[in-house]
Amino acid sequence: MTDQPRDRHALTAVPIHPPIADRWSPRAFDPDATLTSEELIALLEAARWAATWGHRQPVRYVVGARTDETFTTIAGLLRRGNSYAHAASALILVCADQGEDDRTALYSAVDAGAAIANLSVEAVARGLIAHPMAGFDVDGARAAFELPDGVRALAVVAVGTLGDYARVAPEIAERDGRPRERLPLEEIVLNWSGFAVES
Repeated sequence: MTDQPRDRHALTAVPIHPPIADRWSPRAFDPDATLTSEELIALLEAARWAATWGHRQPVRYVVGARTDETFTTIAGLLRRGNSYAHAASALILVCADQGEDDRTALYSAVDAGAAIANLSVEAVARGLIAHPMAGFDVDGARAAFELPDGVRALAVVAVGTLGDYARVAPEIAERDGRPRERLPLEEIVLNWSGFAVES
């Protein structure tokens, strides 16, 4: 496969906001593309304005733009399977301040997920791509960035511009070329009397 994956738009029962339908997690980043400061700030603002439980705002970020020391450190923490992200324009370590009780710890992770979703949709709306990853050295991140007690590193989001699939490993091109799939609504909506999907 040497061309770009096609038909990445999500198939939905009814139309949804295009940047959500067009959001996916490519692994081919353009290694020559850079993000402007405005683009990177916009992504962080979108994350900042995500829903937050009890207005606690527990999500924290470590941001590295390609060529800076922070980027190099985060890239070095990625598991081998995520090495494609070394070509991203920026790497964002997403952390959560888990607070002092179980409920805060639980919902801080929910808030982090909402922030990553907002950031990803903002990226798509700006013609960028974003790929969240869980495969990284959590303890290494804590040590490298001297994260305070109670602040847990949860994910790394690679951000950049879609690259040329002719230049990536064949297994990445094959995987990214597979049809996008999600469980049908009938399997995930557990109870709603008004729910019906026209066939």
